[in-house]
Amino acid sequence: MMMNCGAVNATTPSTSWSASHSSKVPMLLPRAICTAQRMCCVSGVHVDASVSSNVSRNCVVAKDSSGWSGTSPSLYSKQPFNKFLLPLKALVTSTSQDFPIASLIGEEKVGVLLLNLGGPETLEDVQPFLFNLFADPDIIRLPRLFRFLQKPLAQFISVARAPKSKEGYASIGGNCFLDLNALSLSTVFIQAEELRKSLWEKQVPAKVYVGMRYWHPFTEEAIEQIKRDGITKLVVLPLYPQFSISTSGSSLRLLESIFREDEYLVNMQHTVIPSWYQREGYIKAMANLIEKELEKFDRPEQAMIFFSAHGVPLAYVEEAGDPYKAEMEECVDLIIEELEKRKIINAYTLAYQSRVGPVEWLKPYTDETIIELGKKGVKRLLAVPISFVSEHIETLEEIDVEYKELALKSGIEKWGRVPALGCESTFISDLADAVIESLPYVGAMAVSNLEARQSLVPLGSVEELLAVYDSKRRELPPPVMVWEWGWTRSAETWNGRAAMLAVLVLLVLEVTTGQGFLHQWGILPFH
Repeated sequence: MMMNCGAVNATTPSTSWSASHSSKVPMLLPRAICTAQRMCCVSGVHVDASVSSNVSRNCVVAKDSSGWSGTSPSLYSKQPFNKFLLPLKALVTSTSQDFPIASLIGEEKVGVLLLNLGGPETLEDVQPFLFNLFADPDIIRLPRLFRFLQKPLAQFISVARAPKSKEGYASIGGNCFLDLNALSLSTVFIQAEELRKSLWEKQVPAKVYVGMRYWHPFTEEAIEQIKRDGITKLVVLPLYPQFSISTSGSSLRLLESIFREDEYLVNMQHTVIPSWYQREGYIKAMANLIEKELEKFDRPEQAMIFFSAHGVPLAYVEEAGDPYKAEMEECVDLIIEELEKRKIINAYTLAYQSRVGPVEWLKPYTDETIIELGKKGVKRLLAVPISFVSEHIETLEEIDVEYKELALKSGIEKWGRVPALGCESTFISDLADAVIESLPYVGAMAVSNLEARQSLVPLGSVEELLAVYDSKRRELPPPVMVWEWGWTRSAETWNGRAAMLAVLVLLVLEVTTGQGFLHQWGILPFH
């Protein structure tokens, strides 16, 4: 059942704060109820144990019920073959009903800060939005020596990419950016309002705020409103199911710097939920949407479930220790497990979209995988945008237009797409439960208990969070110590670094001489 996502007032209504007794709850590490552990498997695909000795360990010989088969890296197996022996972490179920809510709140004013990317509201906003995006050191990671070139480089890239980005935005609405049902920004406000309602229904009189990383309302604007409202307990909830340095990490680092410089915020009790992909409500909400869309196919059991996640550069995972890939793979497995409970046994795969630039990103790539699936005889494909909780250009233009067209050209006859979660009632209710369950740990300065799968951390612990993932999960591949030269795929990272170095040299010459094409184009002012 979908909640009404129609037009609502974007501002949260003022509320009267009711006082109750202020008994304190001991600050303990989070607790999770684990339903079960299971072995990783490939749903709907029979894995032949007699794999030929000349087949790579990253390949499996697979055959599903529709009869087509093949030997393919990463099309069915998202992990190396030996990882099929590793047990996954268990699903986290809601425990909010176990908490004495009145004693958790007391006389405090509770706030929830939702963090997200943000997006342009008009076509004129596209270029400055892109500038804010590429000026983020967590998006374009320059060596410390060249950090002074961050903004000139961001200006160059944003001006160069703005025309193509405008075309993409125009194809999904043109200048009609203020339609509340059209794009991600308005959807986030509606999600915030639905979350506020759900919290009140659960006897938590909280205010919910929205802070965007790269466009209005900026995180700084949300923080100023939080201060004006006198919030004393704050739960920070990034609207990204899986944690990544480039999404939740970037937003949390910005928030950390804001807190560090403000005496009021330094003393505010707070906690952060950096990822929540393993929560039962989220998993069931995703399964609900997938099940509903499968029913639209003429032969649902033959439809390939195609999870498409937003990609990140491979170096984020291999060098910086980003847990995004591991969390994404685990998320897919949990969703498939839920579908299996409903007797939905379909072949599925995971790929990564939206790569840019010359460096290698997480693989397999969505476009290449679609072509490969077409060659293998897949005729029905259901795309699932697993990274996104609201609709925006990556779903409405990249998936619905570009990838659909590519799929049809590749021989896939039936195409379907699962909508973003939006205001799905199970999803919103589970977010409210996550907030309530975090209240006992507001102010606790303990890095998350990752073994319990309940990721609660304070601001300032982003680096510690990554360190814990690296040491506890032991799933991250070792850093590449020697890079190849040339034009091979294994040399992509080094080639990308060489290209970036060349761009940096050109920018240094531009800045020092005051002449060059950036000055001629008006991107940099003449001295």
